[in-house]
Amino acid sequence: MKLITTSWAFWALLSAAFAAMTAVLAKVGVSGVNSDLATFIRTIVILFVSAGVLCLFKGWQPVTSISARTWIFLLFSGIATGASWLCYFRALKMGEAAQVAPIDKLSVVLVAVFSVLFLGERLSIQNWLGVALIAIGAVLIAVRS
Repeated sequence: MKLITTSWAFWALLSAAFAAMTAVLAKVGVSGVNSDLATFIRTIVILFVSAGVLCLFKGWQPVTSISARTWIFLLFSGIATGASWLCYFRALKMGEAAQVAPIDKLSVVLVAVFSVLFLGERLSIQNWLGVALIAIGAVLIAVRS
């Protein structure tokens, strides 16, 4: 029997749960502080947590074993992550978490589109229907009438 912790779905669900907690905790956390400073503080915490996980699971490896291509893509991924977090915290500072988070989750829709365009992945009609429903659902949650 396959352990649940070896399943991508297990880790994806945990990611979703932590992302939900992030929105609620960050909304409280950005009150009374500049959103960019809040992002910086969060980033420092993530740095220490990531280092701790690497130490705990002995995941360190020589930086020379990482290819130049990997370095470039991780660099740009880091830039995109930083930009996303800065925008997210600024949006949380200005809006309600229950509105900001669903719009942020339109990233799911964009990942589907980008993975088809840039990675050559294929989505079925059923998959595209799900993407459309996510987009519609995110907008319906975020729009206040």
